[in-house]
Amino acid sequence: MHWIALQPASDALDAPVLTDATSAWAWWALQFTPLVARLEDALLLEVSASQRLFGGVDALLAKILKPNWAAALVECTQGATSLIAFARLQCQQSGALSGHHAACDLAADALPLATLAAARPHLPTLARLGLSTWGQLRALPRGGLVRRFGAELVDALDRAYGQRPEVYPWLTLPDVFDAPLELLASVESAPALLFGARRLLTQLQVWLRARQRGVLALELVWELDARRGSGSQGRLELRTAQPTQDMAHLARLLAEQLARVTLPAPVLHLRMRSLQTQALAGESISLLPEDVRHGDSLHQLLERLGARLGAEQVRSVRLQADHRPEHMQRWGVLENATKSGAAYVALTRARGQMDHQEPEQGALYPTWLLAQPQRLGVQQGLPQYQGPLALLAGPQRLEAGWLEGRAALRDYYVARSPGAGLVWVYCDRLGAARWYLHGLFA
Repeated sequence: MHWIALQPASDALDAPVLTDATSAWAWWALQFTPLVARLEDALLLEVSASQRLFGGVDALLAKILKPNWAAALVECTQGATSLIAFARLQCQQSGALSGHHAACDLAADALPLATLAAARPHLPTLARLGLSTWGQLRALPRGGLVRRFGAELVDALDRAYGQRPEVYPWLTLPDVFDAPLELLASVESAPALLFGARRLLTQLQVWLRARQRGVLALELVWELDARRGSGSQGRLELRTAQPTQDMAHLARLLAEQLARVTLPAPVLHLRMRSLQTQALAGESISLLPEDVRHGDSLHQLLERLGARLGAEQVRSVRLQADHRPEHMQRWGVLENATKSGAAYVALTRARGQMDHQEPEQGALYPTWLLAQPQRLGVQQGLPQYQGPLALLAGPQRLEAGWLEGRAALRDYYVARSPGAGLVWVYCDRLGAARWYLHGLFA
C-alpha cells in the first residue's frame, strides 16, 4: 500500500475556493485515484493501483500538483499507511523536520505521539511514563495498554503499522456543481463581482474535468445586504451553444453581462451552480500545425457578440425551399444566441447545406444580389445598363411561385455592361417582355 497526504496551505489565497480549499483538492485528486478520504483538514490518497498507470509515485505526484495554483499552496508527504503519511505531514507543518524528503524519510517508530489522534487524550500520562514516539508506545505490552488506555489506542497503532485494514468514508464528486463564496468585502459594483466569479469558475473547471463533462448552462447568484431593503438575491444565467470547459470564454461572457447589471445594494456572498452539463466527446488533434485551430470558434464569437451587443443584434441566415434567388435564403435574428444552442445548430446546418449545395447545370450566380430587381430600359431590342448589354451566357430558365400566387417566369443571363462590368439580368416572360438587373459580379 502507498498513501499520499495533502493539505492546502492556510495562506493559499489564490487557490480555488469551494467551502474550503481542501474540497477543491479532493475534486482534483479524484482524477487520479478513486480512494480519496478526508482526515481533519488533510486529504489522504491511496495510490497503490495508480502508480503503474501514471509511471510511478513521483510522476503521479507531479500530475497531481500540476495546477497553476499548486506549487506553493499545498504540502504533501507519503507513507506506507495513511496514518504514517498524515503523521509525517503534521511533522512537516510543525517545523520539526526540514524539507519534504526529511519528512518522508522519517521512520514510523520515530514519529511523535502527538501525531496519532488516538494518543492525544493520553499525552500527559504517556509523557510521565517517558513515552514520546510511536515505537516506544508499540513496545509496551498490548494487554496493559488496553487496560490502561483502552482498545482504541491499540487499534490505531495496528492501523498505523498496516496490521489492520484502513477504512474511510471515501469522497465522491457531487452530481451537480454548487459552490458558495463569501466575499472578503462587500461589493457595490456588478463588474467587480467578476473577481469572485473567476474563483468559482476555476472550481467549476476542476469539477468538469473530474467528471469529463462540459457545461451548457450555469447561474451566478449573489446575496444582497438585507439592511438596504432591496431584496435578498440577484441572479444571472449564462448559456453556451456547445458544452465547454473553457473558463476564459465563460469569464468573458460573464464580464459582458455583468457590465449591464446595476446592483441595488452591496453584495456579500456569491454562489455558482451548474444548470446543464453534457459529456464531452473526444477530439482528435492533428499533428500538422496548419490544421490546429487558433482563436475563438464560431459559436464562441456569436455568444460574445450576443452578450455585448444583445442577442437581437446577431443575425443568422436560413435556407428556403425556393428557386427564386431573392427567396432562397432568409436573414433573421439569431434568437437566444447566449441562451440556447438550437439557433447555432440551425445556422451551422444551413452553412453546411450552402457549402455543399450543387449549382444547377450551367448556372452562374452573382456575388451581389440586389434587394429589389431594377427595371432596365430597352433600345433596339437590347437591355441597357450604363450602356447596351452584351448577353454572354444564358438563358437560365426559372419558373416558380405558382402556389403562392406570385408566379415568376424568368430567363436569366450573364451580361457585360460597358460601365459596370459583368451583371446578372433576367427577362420577365409574364406578359410583355421586361428586363431587370438582379445581381452584380464583383
